[in-house]
Amino acid sequence: MSNALLSARDLSIRFGGVVAASNISLDVHEGENLAIIGPNGAGKTTFLNICTGWLRPALGSVSFMGRDITAHAPRDITRLGIARAFQIPQLFTEHTVLENMLLAAAAHAGRWTPFRTLESIPERAAMMDLLALVGCADIAHENALHLPEGQRKLVDIAIALALQPKLLLMDEPTAGVASSEKFGIMDMIVAALKQRGVTSVFVEHDMDMVTRYANRVAVWTTGAILREGAPKDVLADPEVIRTVIGG
Repeated sequence: MSNALLSARDLSIRFGGVVAASNISLDVHEGENLAIIGPNGAGKTTFLNICTGWLRPALGSVSFMGRDITAHAPRDITRLGIARAFQIPQLFTEHTVLENMLLAAAAHAGRWTPFRTLESIPERAAMMDLLALVGCADIAHENALHLPEGQRKLVDIAIALALQPKLLLMDEPTAGVASSEKFGIMDMIVAALKQRGVTSVFVEHDMDMVTRYANRVAVWTTGAILREGAPKDVLADPEVIRTVIGG
């Protein structure tokens, strides 16, 4: 039995003639930042969807902290300690940033009902602390609709942290962010995760981001893992250069 935080074994799934996962096995260890790279359509997001219960594999299993979660619903997996940040931030744009945080806190605690006002939710101070952690305390009362993409990403991470996860899965955490801002955004995200003791897996296409922030890299290609290991070794592999990086 693996002592990994998350362990996927022999995952397989296909959509018609497309093989999205073929006997995928991968461990995620506590405290690491694991990058998943590969061409579009290689099955990277499918893997995240399986791990968070949005898809059920045809074969194989996923365990978290030694517990089989393969057949669990997304809500149950979140409560066990796995959070998700999507490529497009999932915010309630009719609400302020702080209201988004309070909704997440109330949902996590199982206290939210349509008849309860956001002002009555007791986690307000804790949610402000999370916003400060990602550099967004000063926009707490701004409407989420009007935020630039970089701040939307940071607020989305803060909302994920409000769920008190042990593992955060991120799909292209700086996608859509200006190139001049992406390292600052990712610096903030990685520092926040470290401060809260959260392990991360992130899908990424930017090799500079992978080199700078990943402890380990897994390379996807047509539903299979081509190579995994330290970034300096994996990104120098001729087959990875040919099939994923190019040049």
